[in-house]
Amino acid sequence: MNENFKSRREQDLVKKFENHLTRNIFYFFDVDEFEDIIHYYLSENNQIKALKAGQLGASQYPFSIEILLLRCQVLSNLQRYEEALELLDRGETLQPHESDLFMLRGSIHLEQLNFEDALSAFKKALPYIENKDEVYVNIGMAYQSQENYEAAIAAYKIAIHENLENEDALYNLAFCLDITGKLEESIQFYQQFIEADPYSYVGWYNLGISYSKIGDIPKSIEAFEYATLIDDRFASAFFNLGNALIQAGHYQQALDAFKHTLDIEGPSSDLYCLIGQTYLFLEHFDLGLKYFQKAAKLEPLNDEAHFGSGTCLGKMDKWYEAVHYFNKALKLNVNNALYWQASAEADYKVGNLISSLDAYEEAAMLAPEDPKTWLDWSFILYEQGDLEQAASLIRRGLEEQPESGELYYRLAAYLILDNKYKQSLDYLQNAVVLAYEKRDSFFELFPNLETQKALFKIIERFRNEDS
Repeated sequence: MNENFKSRREQDLVKKFENHLTRNIFYFFDVDEFEDIIHYYLSENNQIKALKAGQLGASQYPFSIEILLLRCQVLSNLQRYEEALELLDRGETLQPHESDLFMLRGSIHLEQLNFEDALSAFKKALPYIENKDEVYVNIGMAYQSQENYEAAIAAYKIAIHENLENEDALYNLAFCLDITGKLEESIQFYQQFIEADPYSYVGWYNLGISYSKIGDIPKSIEAFEYATLIDDRFASAFFNLGNALIQAGHYQQALDAFKHTLDIEGPSSDLYCLIGQTYLFLEHFDLGLKYFQKAAKLEPLNDEAHFGSGTCLGKMDKWYEAVHYFNKALKLNVNNALYWQASAEADYKVGNLISSLDAYEEAAMLAPEDPKTWLDWSFILYEQGDLEQAASLIRRGLEEQPESGELYYRLAAYLILDNKYKQSLDYLQNAVVLAYEKRDSFFELFPNLETQKALFKIIERFRNEDS
């Protein structure tokens, strides 16, 4: 009821003010009404009319600090900084102990990247301001802008000491502790903070972020869950909870967390992609496709949405359609090796061998360190009966990844199949030393059981020699 009344009152005031501007109809406005008119135009991002209202208000109330501050804010928004600073000088002569004048001056200096002047202005506000935490947050931001993270951390901690509920201080402190590599310190800080204020959803949230940064996923999940229990409308906590649950392999719970985020924040292309990816993990490929397509509809230039659609279609053996979506993704992001890999596989599945080989070439150029590209690319040549070229490709891969046991196993297999037994033994021995646990991939190219038994004995001999 009060909001509706305020809205009607603002509209009446603005209508009168605009009649004054366009029709020269005079109306008397008191100071509070001028403030409301200026605030209205600021909320509408109409800086020019806000400025006109401020000028008219100043002409009628030249000693009003409130109107002067609003005029300065508008001038700052218009990047007319020097005019704003001159007005602030005048304001300080009128009320030398008005903290808002110093705070706004500091903010303008920050906009101008005059960090020392900003710090000076903020510090001048300290003796006169009631909510000192706001000043320390601004001091922290000035230090942070200078990349003086240690000083910023100290300022944010004081802000939190002054006000445990200052969310800006908590978020900015988390960022600075992260960027300085003080993750263990951040965990200790947020644990102490939560002891003082166990119902701080922001404290639990930042503790969850800190745990996830050091890779302690179970504890990050626990912290995010506490944050969502305290505030069941905390979208960021649900979002990060979903990501942590995916890392832990709890896909159904992750899906629930992402859908909570969707209920709170509404749809976004990235969120739809995450839901689609979670359905992929759950092997509900039709539902994954549905959400990836929703993501693409919201944001047609989201290459991940098209790639996800193609991936789901591939899992459903709809390779012709998958090719179409992978091509869309590549048009938007031609430098993604994963997209080229997927496109190569899809082209191979539909019989476009030339396109497939070209795509693997692109993937290898972009990410030569990925063994999968070399393995899959060479397999096509193997199937075509070109064992020599297949082995040559694996050798190229080993130049990029000399410690890849998978590539050594594959090269040994191709050489054995090409009757080059003596050459194969050195590569097979290297494979066993580097990746004994991946030996099953080697046997896949030898369906004959007797051959597998013979090769198994050789692998075990190499293993015993190495141990």
